[in-house]
Amino acid sequence: MRLYPVKRGLVRWEPVLARRFPDPVAKPADPDMIFVMLSHAGLRSLLLLLASAAGGHLVAAPCESLLKLQLKDTSIRVAEQVTGGSFTPPGDASAKPITGLPPFCRVAGSIAPTSDSDIRFEVWLPLSGWNGKFQGLGNGGFAGYIAYGGGGGLAGAIKRGYAAASTDTGHRGSPGAAWALGHREKVVDYGYRAIHEMTVKAKAIVRAFYESPAKRAYFASCSNGGRQALMEAQRYPEDYDGIIAGAPANYFTALLTGFIWNLQGLHEGPIPAGKWTAIEAAVNAQCDARDGVADGVLDDPRTCKFDPSAIACKGEESDACLTSAQMNALRRIYSGPKHFPGFDPGAESGSGGWAAWIGGENGGKSAQYGFGTEFLKYMVFADANYDYLTFDFDRDLEVVEERMAKILDSTDPDLSKFRARGGKLIIYHGWNDAAIPARNSINYVASVKKMMGAATADSFLRLYMVPGMKHCGGGPGPHSFGVNGEDEDGMFRALVRWVEEGVPPASIKATKFNEGGPAKGVNRTRPLCPYPQVAKYKGTGSSDEAENFECKVP
Repeated sequence: MRLYPVKRGLVRWEPVLARRFPDPVAKPADPDMIFVMLSHAGLRSLLLLLASAAGGHLVAAPCESLLKLQLKDTSIRVAEQVTGGSFTPPGDASAKPITGLPPFCRVAGSIAPTSDSDIRFEVWLPLSGWNGKFQGLGNGGFAGYIAYGGGGGLAGAIKRGYAAASTDTGHRGSPGAAWALGHREKVVDYGYRAIHEMTVKAKAIVRAFYESPAKRAYFASCSNGGRQALMEAQRYPEDYDGIIAGAPANYFTALLTGFIWNLQGLHEGPIPAGKWTAIEAAVNAQCDARDGVADGVLDDPRTCKFDPSAIACKGEESDACLTSAQMNALRRIYSGPKHFPGFDPGAESGSGGWAAWIGGENGGKSAQYGFGTEFLKYMVFADANYDYLTFDFDRDLEVVEERMAKILDSTDPDLSKFRARGGKLIIYHGWNDAAIPARNSINYVASVKKMMGAATADSFLRLYMVPGMKHCGGGPGPHSFGVNGEDEDGMFRALVRWVEEGVPPASIKATKFNEGGPAKGVNRTRPLCPYPQVAKYKGTGSSDEAENFECKVP
């Protein structure tokens, strides 16, 4: 038992934990100050009480004690306090320190649900100011990394008061998929098991550290992370209360074989990087003003039936025109294969556009080439020398589905269990995504409504299509809308209000900043409308300001 100075009125626990004593020596200047003799349990109660009064939670167990925590199939290798406001991600000599961090407990370990599993994970736990919630983080591409920095990483989450976790999904060595060759269990870990295992173990660590379970759990990620998000809602509906799935690669097998469809067409008619600017200009000339505002953004590219012959070469070939073979390749990309939607016109040029994802920049290989060929080589056919040009869509699609669909696809429209436990789901997708066709998200939501009924689906699911946005961000349209919780009026906060207050999200304000980011000012804003509504210009006021638009069903 020891004496501790305490304000009058804060002592609320049972006398067995604390007894009041006058201070025989000190004479506090504050007349409301008394001294309390506390046991260890009483001191802990006082600390938790003070933390609660300050609007947060204080830790109830030392960080280092988590090294002794016993969890199934789990080895905890690191449990350390990080208090200097800076952290440098390990394992990368070129990694820069992440700064501006609050003090936190860093836990790192590995989960091995099978003999061939090594699912590395980290959990970051704020030492003070914990909001009582947990956030799971996803991965892009073939994963293989811990998401440390950025708004969608561990650092951003703890800055907003969340305990958070990230996993490499069981392998290292991405961006390729060579790690998958001969390791089916690692493919399963990547496909669905790792995120679930991370979530279960992280929640247990949260409970042990704070001696209190997380009262809510959220997951938000984009691309492959969007696939992970939908996988969680479908396979493990108890893991998260609220989920944001951005540009989900959920029909993974169809998407990556769709890449092969584009590659085979471009093999016959390669489109150099310099031509995409001319293609975008021709698309805008034909379709931009149809939505009522000529701003370089197609509000719904499906309405633009662009004909590549509009810029057919009539003489010598140049970057301003297309040859016959190039026009055929472009039509092939627009149409897509029979099993998956194609890519709609718009925002073809610039960073993150078609040149990088589809055509290949400066004579190099495109991102679709990397993903599509690695998928076939290392996951489907187990042949590092497989030639994508031999892929037969009439013969080989069935093989892909048979071997990989149950592991990698998160296309199940039955979300009844997720809904039954109060789960809420938001999906968003950029209309000008050059990595994942925007219509894929529309098709998935339509399948949910067909299975569950439109009214039922609307009670827990929202879809937002983002005009002028490319893959997970960028593009000529407003594409910043708080998907990571950094904006009070953004999408993540709207999801939290829906889960915790029962307030369904309506329109969400999106912002496009000037080049150089927020510090350089706002370029334009627009409302994002729940699909199938679209933002319509009212006809007066600046078309660069969201308040001059309203959401309407077209």
